[in-house]
Amino acid sequence: MTRPASALARHLPAWALALVATVLGACASAPLPASPEPSVAVGAGRAASAPATPPSAPGDAGAASPTAAAAPEAPASDAAGSPTDPLRPDVPVDLADRSAKRDLWARVRKGFAMPDLDTDLVRGREQYYAARPDYVQRMTERSSRYLFHIIEEVERRGMPTELALLPFIESAFNPQAMSVAKASGMWQFIPSTGKDYELAQNIFRDDRRDVLASTRAALDYLQRLHTLFGDWHLALAAYNWGEGSVGRAIARNRRAGLPGDYLSLNMPNETRLYVPKLQAVKNIIARPADFGLVLPDVENHPYFLSVPIQRDMDVELVARLAGLASDEFHALNPSLNQPVILAAGTPQVLLPYDNANRFVHELGNYRGALASWTAWVVPRTARPADLAHQLGMAEALLRAVNRIPPRMLVKAGSTLLVPRSERRNHDVSGHIADSAAMLLVSEGPGLRRTTVRARKNDSVATFAARMHVSAASVVAWNKLSASAPLKAGQALVIYVPVRKASGLRTAKATSAVRKAAARGAVRASAAGNKGRVASATR
Repeated sequence: MTRPASALARHLPAWALALVATVLGACASAPLPASPEPSVAVGAGRAASAPATPPSAPGDAGAASPTAAAAPEAPASDAAGSPTDPLRPDVPVDLADRSAKRDLWARVRKGFAMPDLDTDLVRGREQYYAARPDYVQRMTERSSRYLFHIIEEVERRGMPTELALLPFIESAFNPQAMSVAKASGMWQFIPSTGKDYELAQNIFRDDRRDVLASTRAALDYLQRLHTLFGDWHLALAAYNWGEGSVGRAIARNRRAGLPGDYLSLNMPNETRLYVPKLQAVKNIIARPADFGLVLPDVENHPYFLSVPIQRDMDVELVARLAGLASDEFHALNPSLNQPVILAAGTPQVLLPYDNANRFVHELGNYRGALASWTAWVVPRTARPADLAHQLGMAEALLRAVNRIPPRMLVKAGSTLLVPRSERRNHDVSGHIADSAAMLLVSEGPGLRRTTVRARKNDSVATFAARMHVSAASVVAWNKLSASAPLKAGQALVIYVPVRKASGLRTAKATSAVRKAAARGAVRASAAGNKGRVASATR
């Protein structure tokens, strides 16, 4: 039994949902054998390696590529382990403990250890937040899902608890936040820094958005910066501006005989405001009544538990068995890019306490297919239409699920999400779950990739109209939603005919020449004025 339309509700445009529901009915995998007694495995580690894939039927391209590792048929109850606190997996969770009812804010305040800033910039940010109580309320309520885990990790490392408040500044505790510079997640890692701190980014998941992995990486990075600079304010400036930039600013000051502390450095406005913003949030958490604000209650116990996943499972199925709305499930598991959870790459999901226990119980009684989707490695560069024919699925569905733009070829070695079938009914291997990528190339020499910046008040539709391409293509090329807001200056990729691409480059070069000429004219005018003033003075 498959539920592709609901599983894809967060991932596909509306026009594709009806097509998904129609096509997948015939593609679902056979149900797993029933289990007479639920048998729940204990442990939170990565799923063990599965045996090699059995031979595929003749004509199945998957037979020649390491697309999926075969997993032995097992009861549904074996697909997940027992819920645990991810930081203390060996300690039973007891919410009847009296300490669990204490206010977590008191614990946060007790761990404040960074020196305070008292500047006009701090007071300005205090006034900004105090004038927006609804915004502060939304941020603090959103933080209640994650704050206990972050505080536990900060205390375990002996770090000041002010650092647990940093996601207020970075993302307003929104794990789906994405900046113009492509920084993502609660802690706003750019792609390169995410890779430096082992945050996987592939077609199945983006660990920059993962609650546990990104928190671990952010605190690792902050500890390293503190070791480098020996000062938390400078470490925070480096987290925002880059360690090289902060190091050079300190060196410039020292050469000029100036202090090298945070307040003495010449920094961009964003970095100059960065620590004052955190100080303002710290002051509000410490004394909310002074600012006319009321903080929501946050209890001193885990909001979520970790449930090990040992078989590939549809996102929709996990959320339904746990009794969770899709939005709440994705708030705790925001790293998932696809409607299927691959056990080899995502060995655990986070669920609220009661929902975690319900999930394990309901899974033990479940009789049906666990996953509607699997991964398939493209054996040769081909048109999506040819690949769809080989897979026995509609081309429109293949394009929609994998966001393949028009007039593009899929390169050999790419990984595509495809419906399960009798010939493709195995859990995906760890190698593919961790390194899957989709590589595209233009169908012919007539198209060229170029980058154009959005204008003020641009939407996807208006930008596409100005570029004479479809909005659907802009969405697919840039991995956006059709309603995604665009910021002035945001770089967007488009594929245009070679002549138009050359025209765009020529226009850019002409604009640059005109700007340079204008700057030269201004400098010449200024120099002339300066000479006239000097002559008059003499």
